Amino acid sequence: MTTRYESLFQRFRRTQLLEGPTPIQRLHRLEHMFGTGVRLFVKRDDLMGLGGGGNKLRKLEFLLGEAIEQGCDTFITTGGLQSNHARLSAASAARAGLACELILTEVVPRTDVAYRRNGNILLDEIFGARIHLLGGTENAMDFANERADVLRREGRRPYVVGAGGSSPVGCLGYAACATEIAEQEQNTDGGFAHIIVANGSSGTHAGLAAGFTAMGMGTRRVRSYSVFNGMGKTRKTTCDLANATLALIDPAKSIAASAIDVAGNQLGDGYGIPTPAMFSAVRTMARTEGLLLDPVYTGKAFAGLLSAVRSGAYSDGDAILFLMTGGLPGLFAYQSAFADVS
Repeated sequence: MTTRYESLFQRFRRTQLLEGPTPIQRLHRLEHMFGTGVRLFVKRDDLMGLGGGGNKLRKLEFLLGEAIEQGCDTFITTGGLQSNHARLSAASAARAGLACELILTEVVPRTDVAYRRNGNILLDEIFGARIHLLGGTENAMDFANERADVLRREGRRPYVVGAGGSSPVGCLGYAACATEIAEQEQNTDGGFAHIIVANGSSGTHAGLAAGFTAMGMGTRRVRSYSVFNGMGKTRKTTCDLANATLALIDPAKSIAASAIDVAGNQLGDGYGIPTPAMFSAVRTMARTEGLLLDPVYTGKAFAGLLSAVRSGAYSDGDAILFLMTGGLPGLFAYQSAFADVS
């Protein structure tokens, strides 16, 4: 899809990793289950062909573009043991012909075999990444930069980006996605009143906010559910990142903190730690629509959406768009957790 806003991103180097716009589908059975008159839609960013799919590919189009433009030969990034971003970085680097090194930190208190050997980390190895495992208290970015220095001394040219690919350049991927949504919602009566996303490293929400602002549209309709940090810290990180991204697109514009809507009521005991609401949301989506959410990001965010619909937070006729950001391999890593509540 070529949008009327394509010129916003023409000056940035981009490596094509997507086959085109991801579809938007309506959740008819869930609507019928609620019977509230609220219209529910999902944008299927899990339906991307490369590496098992997922939202990080949007960021990696710009990150790899910059790395290739700089003549880099090794892509280095950080994340948790079951990082979706790490998996897709490994797959994308393989596609682009770059070496990939992943600095993975044990930030989630899980020691079962499925978590440590299955899911994303299994795929990281299959995609050919070199994996460095750190303890939960070690600084992954310090290690990544030290590793990059070692590679430079060996004559290599590394490119380093932090967790989630959520640098301003990476966030251009979701600024571009905002223009895609703006085009697609013309086919929905009244457009989308609310857009719901999960918020881990803040890049998805920040990119959408920057993109909608660049187009002259409001950002307040985007709500994210924090799954990594508390609400206050997440809102500040999102706002700062959104403004840094917007500065790349249109330095004359800015985003106020009051325009960033972050909810913190689905985090539970912390990042990657399951909640009863998450288990219920994953099973509800699977058993009504046949769609699979992940346990770390979309499961918690969708739990927030379901709670909001039940509480009457949305008006009759409102169209709500939920961004399915992928992460399916994470379900296999959490096999024992789901078995405990089956």
